[in-house]
Amino acid sequence: MNPLSDATVGRLRAVTALPDPPDARYTLLEVLGEGGMGTVYRGHDTLLDREVAVKVAHAAVGPGSAAFTERLRAEARVLASLEHPGIVPVHDVGVLADGRVFQVMKLVHGETLEAALSRHPELDRRLGILERVADAVAFAHRRGVVHRDLKPSNIMVGDFGEVLVLDWGVAKVLGQGEASAAAMGPAPAGMTGPGAVVGTPGFMAPEQAEAGALDQRADVYALGALLAFVLAASVATGAAPRPLRAITERCLARDPGARYVDATEVAEEIRRFRSGARVLAHREGWRERLGRGIRRYRTPIVLVVAYLAMRVLVAILGR
Repeated sequence: MNPLSDATVGRLRAVTALPDPPDARYTLLEVLGEGGMGTVYRGHDTLLDREVAVKVAHAAVGPGSAAFTERLRAEARVLASLEHPGIVPVHDVGVLADGRVFQVMKLVHGETLEAALSRHPELDRRLGILERVADAVAFAHRRGVVHRDLKPSNIMVGDFGEVLVLDWGVAKVLGQGEASAAAMGPAPAGMTGPGAVVGTPGFMAPEQAEAGALDQRADVYALGALLAFVLAASVATGAAPRPLRAITERCLARDPGARYVDATEVAEEIRRFRSGARVLAHREGWRERLGRGIRRYRTPIVLVVAYLAMRVLVAILGR
């Protein structure tokens, strides 16, 4: 009998190392990625014959293991309450034989924000992506949910243009503050506990870095950091438009009270800029106002000028 090749042995080891859900409905196929809270697998839903993403939590041991399991179930409940085209839906949740919690979600085919920006050099297209991110976050804010970790790697642009905000594992439900977290007991390694710093440097609001109280304006700060990221990738050879700089600066204000109230206001400001309307955060001069008016009504202005020119030409020829 011929010995198995190294590649075949490696593949068999990888397959046997995959978790085995107790429900035969789901089959795990390969690892897609790994984070601080768990590992995400590509899976197959045998009942509905479709591909899915299965997030399996890391093992929780010690005095906080029960709280760990409950928090991951709470994450699934948060996601289940956010039914929006820009938020990945949760299909199912369960527990493996070894006690680890798993979530079954829609499998997203696409690329990260950074990869999408490299394929779309035009500024308006890039702002359109960010506008849809802000819309999804605004929906969560209206449900009292703060994402707390918005960054390029947590934004996916699908193969058909869909824009999705991923990884709500550290989301905070307003009204369920530190007191409720403390009542659940100590947080195991890899989890966020009371007073813990949550977020990613460069996209994290100052109050997050200081483990202080926060609300929707922490996500507004992150949206400002994302807008700065988009602008840096879009205007490498020139200056960013002043209205967009004004939006960015307001989002990134150190004082939360100086920022936009929530993501809805950020999305509306981006829409105003894209449509040629006045951006509220920017105090424009008369030259800017005139230029914006010309850009916004370029087509009717061109038609009127062409009509007047034709009338003048006809009058001259008539003489």
